[in-house]
Amino acid sequence: MSAIKIGALAGPFLLAATLSFAEVHVNVYVPTRPPSLVIERRPAPPARGYVWIPGFHRWEGGAYVWIPGRWEQPPYGHRRWVSGSWRHHRRNGWYWVDGRWR
Repeated sequence: MSAIKIGALAGPFLLAATLSFAEVHVNVYVPTRPPSLVIERRPAPPARGYVWIPGFHRWEGGAYVWIPGRWEQPPYGHRRWVSGSWRHHRRNGWYWVDGRWR
């Protein structure tokens, strides 16, 4: 079978595989300001190289719920964690922006 025929047959499957990993982000707007951050006592890291991921308030079931901080290993190299945050949209209310490794 020629390379062109193989490519034509495999193309739709490769596209489907690529789309299955696509990230879709939808903002959920909350009408009330999030509570103040909770002051957490940070336990000792489990091992060298771990990074502290601070806790945050998540909107769940019509109310804010505190998600405690945790230690995590960076995915690779010397990455640093950029914390998530609640942001305000003038018309729609508050929405969450996820934290990420950078």
